[in-house]
Amino acid sequence: FFTSTLNLACVVFSALMLWKGIMLYTGSESPIVVVLSGSMEPGFHRGDILFLTLKTQDPFEPGDVSVFSIDGRDIPIVHRIVNVHEEESGRVRILTKGDNNMVDDRGLYNYGQLFIERKNIMGRAQG
Repeated sequence: FFTSTLNLACVVFSALMLWKGIMLYTGSESPIVVVLSGSMEPGFHRGDILFLTLKTQDPFEPGDVSVFSIDGRDIPIVHRIVNVHEEESGRVRILTKGDNNMVDDRGLYNYGQLFIERKNIMGRAQG
């Protein structure tokens, strides 16, 4: 019994260490995500797996596929950056849109919010 428990603990701790290592390497708290909707078709389909990075020195650019979260909501969104506003203060405001959507994401953001900010971005899709 003790050997089985020890083996299970080793497997669990190894998986956790691997996950933490991937997080450190990519700079993203969620380095792997699954596409949950058809809003990015035909490029990404429901169920596709995306690998994310979030390097602080890399600027966000229109065309980047990003994964972001909205304050107060649990489910991340995978959409393309369509506009970036960089202010002299260093603040970055970002507008996103699903490739398969007719309009930008302002309707998804919180009431009165016109852009998301760097803090909302969980990562940029790589591939």
